Amino acid sequence: MPSTSRPLRKLGFLTIGLFDAADPGRGHESTLRLIELGERLGFDSAWVRHRHLQYGISSPVAVLAAASQRTRRIQLGTAVTPLGWENPLRLAEDLATVDVLSGGRLNPGVSVGPPTHYDQVKGALYPDTADAEDFGFERVRRLLDLVRGKPATDFSGTKGFEVYSDIVQPHSPGLGRRMWYGGGSLRSARWAGEHGMNFLTSSVVKVEDTGGAEGADGPPDFAAIQAALIREFRAHHPDGEAARVSHGLVVIPTDSASPAQRAKYAEYAARRLPRTASPQGPARQLFAPDLVGTSAELAERLHAHAAFRETDEVAFALPFTFEYEDYVQILTDMATKLGPALGWRPAG
Repeated sequence: MPSTSRPLRKLGFLTIGLFDAADPGRGHESTLRLIELGERLGFDSAWVRHRHLQYGISSPVAVLAAASQRTRRIQLGTAVTPLGWENPLRLAEDLATVDVLSGGRLNPGVSVGPPTHYDQVKGALYPDTADAEDFGFERVRRLLDLVRGKPATDFSGTKGFEVYSDIVQPHSPGLGRRMWYGGGSLRSARWAGEHGMNFLTSSVVKVEDTGGAEGADGPPDFAAIQAALIREFRAHHPDGEAARVSHGLVVIPTDSASPAQRAKYAEYAARRLPRTASPQGPARQLFAPDLVGTSAELAERLHAHAAFRETDEVAFALPFTFEYEDYVQILTDMATKLGPALGWRPAG
């Protein structure tokens, strides 16, 4: 484990883009405005998370297509696309299209597993094949192969007046190197490394045998578990220690926040804190505490975080339920206070 943090090289943020059901356009527009603000502030990346059958963005790829036309530099990512909802061939076409439209700025993050509340949604999602669908890593492998240019069919050429390709079109050669896996277990970290993906971490890990990270004398150590995942990923990646990892926690700087905002942020973190005390549910998921404070305080806590010390890229998650003005304050403090305190310099 590094004794000190690496200087932060890439600063990003993540949003889920909440909206009012009676006025969804306003919520989507505010997300696009935040991405535009992120670019002006020098952020390296902006990420959008899927929210199916909820009042958050259900189609980040479409939203990022719009964002690609309103920005010129900032990288655009999904963190993450749950592949249980997707057909890999169709998704590969959409991703390649948006990557071309953005000039090679798309960073698709994906994950596997059955869709949330699968028993309730499978009749609408897979009415004829619900019991036969494979929600494991094979779904990711199919997507990777298609994005990376492996044939989707054994036919190509001209038929009548139509010309057909045997690989996904458009083909964006660099996209295959910008595919990310969002994982919180040793198995997912290992698989992502073996298949040459990049690795997205978040505020959730799975408590399992991580070589002593749980500790016998107290509760599981989130940071130690997450650091073990990063080491497992890099140990199996062709690029080794140079393999890309993005660190993601909920981080809320308060430098320019009003007293009312500071109180709201503290209450938000306190309300979510009990779930961090022990593993949750049959999957034994452990959540990280939200980090709230001045940039100097946050930098000190992050420099002490075992997993953060393993990375030089971040995609800090914005809290889900705040107002647009709160996000402006948080992003501005991230770019002007917290990022520099972590060794980052804004992109030109």
